[in-house]
Amino acid sequence: MNKDIKRDGETTTKIFDNRSLEADYATLISALKPGMRVLDVGCGTGAISKDIAARVGPHGHVVSIDNTAHFIESGKQTYQSVKNLELIYADIFTFETDEKFDLIVSARVLQWLNNPVEALVRFKHFLKPGGKVSVLDYNHELLHWQPLPPESMLKFYATFLRWRADAGMNNHIAEDLPGYFEEAGFKEIEVFDADEIYLKKQDNFLSRIGIWAKVAASTQMVEEGYISDADRLKAIEDYNNWIANEAQEMTMVLKEVRGSI
Repeated sequence: MNKDIKRDGETTTKIFDNRSLEADYATLISALKPGMRVLDVGCGTGAISKDIAARVGPHGHVVSIDNTAHFIESGKQTYQSVKNLELIYADIFTFETDEKFDLIVSARVLQWLNNPVEALVRFKHFLKPGGKVSVLDYNHELLHWQPLPPESMLKFYATFLRWRADAGMNNHIAEDLPGYFEEAGFKEIEVFDADEIYLKKQDNFLSRIGIWAKVAASTQMVEEGYISDADRLKAIEDYNNWIANEAQEMTMVLKEVRGSI
């Protein structure tokens, strides 16, 4: 059973809305062709989906699903002008359609599951013969800051990893994805490095390195007894001060893995 992750809210919506194919899933671009039928699993608000829709063009079509209703409703409003994009509130394990797809994509989603191989097997069910699956995900154990952030944030981050691991989530899933693809029966497995490297000189540095303050804004780990609210709030305050005065770089290790049937 997968943990119920509390993702709803304006902060998370903004994080998703600020994503794009070019900035947040650039390795996928080489796999996109005009006329493709694409399924995007765990699409959030559909920000990346709408860019995929532009790439496959008017003769292509993108169906995007997410199991958080608020994100889907927000995306329907924001991207209502994108005619070849369909946003659906659904969970991949219960989603049904008679349509078969050329390509199924899932970015930063399998990291939240304790049954990623089952998800990949489910993806296969919706593929055309010769179709491909692309999964993009992290190795959270190799997160690198320069210089190191305050001890309060390091403590929060270690607790975050322990909380995830206790729920059966794989903190280094990026490294294990090729094996998961093989276990699920995929062939022609390819791996693409897609590390996110943020430097102080970049325009998006503050928003991107600030992701961990946004993660700490959730009270779920407090409610589940993993950290005190005082420690959570201190981590946010210290980290934001560190970002403003000391932070120079953050690297999040990320890989895209593709496989075909």
